[in-house]
Amino acid sequence: MKFFLDTANIEEIKRVNRLGLVDGVTTNPTIIAREGRDFEEVIKEICSIVDGPVSAEVIGLTTDEMVKEAREIAKWADNVVVKIPMTEDGLAAVNILSKEGIKTNVTLIFTVAQGLMAAKAGATYISPFVGRLDDIGTDGMELIHGLKTVLDNYGYEAEIITASVRNLAHVEAAAIAGADIATIPGSLFPKLWSHPLTDKGIEQFLEDWKSVPKKD
Repeated sequence: MKFFLDTANIEEIKRVNRLGLVDGVTTNPTIIAREGRDFEEVIKEICSIVDGPVSAEVIGLTTDEMVKEAREIAKWADNVVVKIPMTEDGLAAVNILSKEGIKTNVTLIFTVAQGLMAAKAGATYISPFVGRLDDIGTDGMELIHGLKTVLDNYGYEAEIITASVRNLAHVEAAAIAGADIATIPGSLFPKLWSHPLTDKGIEQFLEDWKSVPKKD
């Protein structure tokens, strides 16, 4: 499974990227707003750091607005992916953009039917939001299992990005379900490599090492 970082914070991206673990980055208007910087400037900087796909979202609501924005965003870098909302107009935009060779990530997917429509329209990536489904009492990971089955059944090439990831369990469950990608907040990523027993083990090894005879 590929790891994307769900952040626009440059320091978070650099920290994880140096480990060789960043396969891509996803952003949205909320994430961009947190940085207090120009949208285009931030996306271009991220694209210069990360080799993989970097999602940048449109804010238009009509097909024409989305297509116009997407064509402009696609010029910013070779690895930029245009994020499109899961709406009727969004599907029409994806259909147009896919025929122009512009990669898209359809976001805010909450049902298998929505994911199927996005894949059929030509989306490069589809982003089901597991955490938000959990928030309303639904098992978000069931959606990942369903989407994986349906896309495999019909041979669609769209990759599943498990989004709205809240915890380590979401990441592990997505991997078990066969999701192509999990996009993970920068603040959560360190928890993937950390464990109290690991820390305790290191402390014990170092303490025991003190009793090992040393040469003068």
